[in-house]
Parts: sequence; C-alpha cells; structure tokens
Amino acid sequence: MSVLIKNGRIVTAAEDYIADLFIEVDKIAAIGKNLPHKADREIDASGKLVLPGGVDPHVHLEMPFMGTYSSDDYETGTRAAMFGGTTTVIDFILQTQGDSLRNALKTWQKKSVGKAIGDYSYHMAVTDFNDEVAKEVVEFIEQEGITSFKTFMAYKGALMIDDGQMVQLMKVVKEHGGLVTVHATNGDVIDSLIAKHLSEGKTSPLYHYRSQPEVTESEATARFTDMLHFTGCTGYIVHLTCEGAMNAVRRAALRNQRVFVETCPQYLMVDASVYDNDFEGAKWVMSPPIREKKDQKALWAGLQQGLVNSVGTDHCPFTWEQKLLGKDDFSKIPNGHPAIEHRMELMYSEGVKKGRISLHKFVEVTATNPAKIFGMYPKKGTLAIGSDADVVIFDPEKHHTISKENHHMNADYSSYEGWQVTGKTETVFLRGQLAIEQGECHLKPGSGQFVKRGKTSYTV
Repeated sequence: MSVLIKNGRIVTAAEDYIADLFIEVDKIAAIGKNLPHKADREIDASGKLVLPGGVDPHVHLEMPFMGTYSSDDYETGTRAAMFGGTTTVIDFILQTQGDSLRNALKTWQKKSVGKAIGDYSYHMAVTDFNDEVAKEVVEFIEQEGITSFKTFMAYKGALMIDDGQMVQLMKVVKEHGGLVTVHATNGDVIDSLIAKHLSEGKTSPLYHYRSQPEVTESEATARFTDMLHFTGCTGYIVHLTCEGAMNAVRRAALRNQRVFVETCPQYLMVDASVYDNDFEGAKWVMSPPIREKKDQKALWAGLQQGLVNSVGTDHCPFTWEQKLLGKDDFSKIPNGHPAIEHRMELMYSEGVKKGRISLHKFVEVTATNPAKIFGMYPKKGTLAIGSDADVVIFDPEKHHTISKENHHMNADYSSYEGWQVTGKTETVFLRGQLAIEQGECHLKPGSGQFVKRGKTSYTV
C-alpha cells in the first residue's frame, strides 16, 4: 500500500516545514514539496502537524507486582498507546531471583508475540547478578538485540541488587556496548520509614509519599552516577522526579560525564497535594512518588537545558479494585497509574502550548531521543527517507477532555480525569499500515513487531 500525506507541517527534532510525505509499503519513501507520486490513498494534512510516531521507553504491561498484575496487557496497552500517538514502547522483563534471564525472556515473549498491536522492545531487569547471568547479558546484547539492563536500588528481596553486583554488571555491559538503567531510590531508608509510619498507625496514601523523601532519590542518583563514572559504563536514570536528583546529574556533568535522564508527565505536571485527599491519593501512588512544585520547575528546566533527555510514562495501570488492596495499609497499594495513552498529548498541551518547551524539543524527548538512546534510530523516532513509516497526523488546536469514559487503557479510572487538553492525535500509521483514524483502531493483535536494538546512537 502507498500513502501520500499532502501539505502537512512536518516536524522533527531538527526541522519544521510544510511538505508532502510519501509512504511506500512500510517505509517513508519521499519527502518534498508538491511530490508527483501517485498513491493508493491521499490525505490532505493542511493545518495539521505531521510527527514521527512516539517512542515510550518505559512501560509495564501485564507485569507481576505486589501480588497482582498490571491491568493492561500487550494488546490493550499498545492499542491505547497508538491512540495517543505512540507507535513503539519498551517494556521491562523481570528476572525472577534465582532463575535465568533466558527464562524471563521466554515468559515475556508469550505475553507479547501475536498480541501486540504496536511495535515493542524489551529492557532486561537484572535482579540476581552472577557469572551465569553475566554470560546471558552478553548473549542478549549480541544475539537478541536487547541492549539495556534495568537495575533497582530498592525493593529488597524481590528486585534490588547490591552495589557490588551493580558494578560488576556495569563492567560487563560496558565491554559489550550496552547501557544500564536504574530505579534510583535508597531502598533501605524507604523500608525503614515505611515500617516507622505503619507502627504509628499512619496508613493513608500520604505516608507513601512521606516514606520516600527527596533525599532517598538524590542520594541514590548520586551513588549511581559515581558507579557509572568508576566503571565507564553508559547509564540511564528512569523516572527522575526531583531537584535533588537533577542536581546530582548536574554535578556529574561537571566532570564531563554523560548520564541519560528520563522523567514522566506526572512529575512535570502534578504536585504532592494529590496525596491530601485520603484514599483518593491512591491514584497517584507510584515510586518515586509525586513531588513538589519546585521539582516541577527543576524538571522543565532540565528538559530545556538538555539534562533531561526523554519523557516516558512508567505506565503501570491497576484497576480501582486492585488499588483497594492497600485501603488499610499504604504499603500494599499497587504502585503505578494509567498513562500510556496521554503522554504525547499532555506534553504538547502542557509543554508546547504553554511555552515551556519548543515543538522541536517535544519531538526530541517523546520520539527521537528514546530511539537514539536505545538503539532504534533512524528506524524509529524520526521522519526520514528509509525510516519506518510510523507517522502521526496531529491536530494542534483541537480541545478535548481526558476521562475514563473515553480512554482506551484497561483501567476504570483516570488519574487525569477532567483535564482540559489542547492537541489531539488524529491519524496514525504503523510501518505504513493505517492504525488509528476517526477514533477507531484498524490494526489487529499481532500487528506489532519486536524491534531488535543496537548500541546507543545518541550524540551531544
């Protein structure tokens, strides 16, 4: 099939111009003024933005956590992402402590192959590092196209590895051209504060927030950057939330160290007052928690300065019934919220339309940088001849309201219920296939493909 998108405002991380874009089969075949190509279908995109499909580098689909599973699977999650203009996601495989990476990969392949509607890749979360796992890390990089390895500095007994294991993993990953990502919070301090609050009868969601003060994140972030500096490994901090952690990254930059940083829309747009509403605050129970207004200011500045490189969602949805598992004990509230569908529209509305970031920066942090950092560029993350025809036609002026009544995620509430948003994903193509049009999804489960990744192609 061929498609000619005419008269659109084509926007990439570096360019902004009016032109036509021609899709042939699954690739972008031509871009230019008044293209002479004949196509099976023509679309007039006058007045619309033509954007590269978004790349969400941080999602959790059908993830086992706290005795339950996140409520979006690969079908519902990637479909919802597509409605929001995200055509590729990177999910996290969780190694079971005492088991192999290979067995974990097989488990996640069963979840995704034949079910995903959008394209996807995996990070491998290493929760038990030893000599055998070190060999598997090399195999994953060289054979499987899985080049990023997640580590946790919290969740002791389930996901956390110690600093010695972290350093040894970094050495192996560095030697073979991968990168290490991290959940950077001090798990020991957090666990002690959780126990203290519960012993005092403080059980509401507010105490989830108070159990993870800023120092728990800033200390762990600094420690992680020091370990990266010692080993020479490339690193990426997921869901960075606060000024203290941002300053740890700034200090690393003073010694000419490159550390990649991700934040999420919730940390840019919401403050900790959400925890003041008794159990309603459970909608925002996630780790790290929502922070203060001064942290929002620091993160927007970090985006503008290039210290924050990408925006993911940490999409990890649960139903309200699942959230109620922690009604009498905040430590039992499943951590996470539904967000995969709203990332690009929120970043456009709250970022571009309010003058906090440029249109180029918007494309950079939602598509281009994640693709570059995680070895998918220029296949993904840009509009260029030869790139996958992942194309979004976006109405920059359309007003709409976020609600559980109209979202496509498998969650019976929306954390952003009632938010007024400007900018709406209108039409989406995935590798040249019509995915979204007029509020309908035209792809079936199994349309999504696994993306084998190479080394980071990010350049400063």
